[in-house]
Amino acid sequence: MKPATEHYLILGCFCLAFYSGCTSYKFLEREHHPHTWKKLFLVHHWPVTVCKMSENDCKDPPKYWTIHGLWPDKVDECNRTWHFNVTEIKDLLPDMRQYWPDVLHSSPNRTQFWKHEWEKHGTCATTVESLNSQKKYFGRTLALYQKLDLNSCLLKVGIKPSSTYYQMTAIKEALTSVYGVTPKIQCLPPEEGEEVQTIGQIEFCFTKELELRNCTQSEAESYVMPNNWHFGPEELSVCNDTLTYYPEQVQFYN
Repeated sequence: MKPATEHYLILGCFCLAFYSGCTSYKFLEREHHPHTWKKLFLVHHWPVTVCKMSENDCKDPPKYWTIHGLWPDKVDECNRTWHFNVTEIKDLLPDMRQYWPDVLHSSPNRTQFWKHEWEKHGTCATTVESLNSQKKYFGRTLALYQKLDLNSCLLKVGIKPSSTYYQMTAIKEALTSVYGVTPKIQCLPPEEGEEVQTIGQIEFCFTKELELRNCTQSEAESYVMPNNWHFGPEELSVCNDTLTYYPEQVQFYN
């Protein structure tokens, strides 16, 4: 092989290797960047079940589904320097207290729950322009909650808190028929003295453009309440397609 030809061959291989390495690096950076997410979960929780999970003296919870949060998938605490400031959402406070209450702490002036949701989830959602401030994040979450109107939709299809049990498949089918997408539903497993699982959360998934989409889920997915909220050891997980309790009031078993 002539020296010039050998030189260009070596140079070509080097450039190809360099380009491939850079491309692979960019791919990994894009796919595995710690602040990358693809969908949002608008999480509703049933306050009666939240109180059942709590070690606190939780009394008289709201009898309607309230907001738990708006969560980008697979990321949290994306900007620890962007602290929650309640004055930025002061005009939202009446709706926040009604639809996004701190179920475990009834004081209307308590903001710790919203602070937690902003710092863990809101700071990650801000990569989307429509959610890139505290006012937008909380305001848009409230708007999505009101647009979905889960409480009214469940009543319209005949699903309401009751001492009788529902088939989880019936709840799923009813929600899918109303919304045209499949939500993710989480339950508490039966405790001692109980026969069936208890519904706890209903999550609707959205694209970055805030359009409804199906929730793809793994049966292994579960959600453990944060320790600093002083919940008990119970854990929510994706509901089984079996009988399900939708409780009217908090019941504790000793």
